[in-house]
Order: sequence, then C-alpha cells, then structure tokens
Amino acid sequence: MGTLKGKYVWTATVGEKGQIVIPKQARDLFGIKPGDTIILLGDEKRGIAIPPKNTFNHLFDVAMPAEDEDR
Repeated sequence: MGTLKGKYVWTATVGEKGQIVIPKQARDLFGIKPGDTIILLGDEKRGIAIPPKNTFNHLFDVAMPAEDEDR
C-alpha cells in the first residue's frame, strides 16, 4: 500500500499532566509556534482532530464579518 500525498500520521505521548508534544514535522508543516493557541475538536465516535489554525480564522470571518466603520 502506497503513501497518500499530503496525508500524514504521527504519534504523541501523553504526559502526567495530560500534555502532548506535537511532533516537530507537524509543527513545521502547519506553522505552529510556541505560544500559539490551537483548537481541539472531539467526537466520541470519530476521535480528536486538531484543524489548522487558519481554518478557524476563515470560519470566524465568515460567521462574524467586521461591521463597516461608517455605521
């Protein structure tokens, strides 16, 4: 079975405080820097997802467009 282009799998170990370290390759690929805030999405049947941070910027802009300053 071949590797799917653009698809990745990483593992992370959960520490005693429930913290995980995002693998360096993943941090580099998605531009995650120290101090960044990430969002975790959870689904009891499908698991946990960590979407790219720019995904939510776009969704927020669509859901909550800036008001015109002239109003």
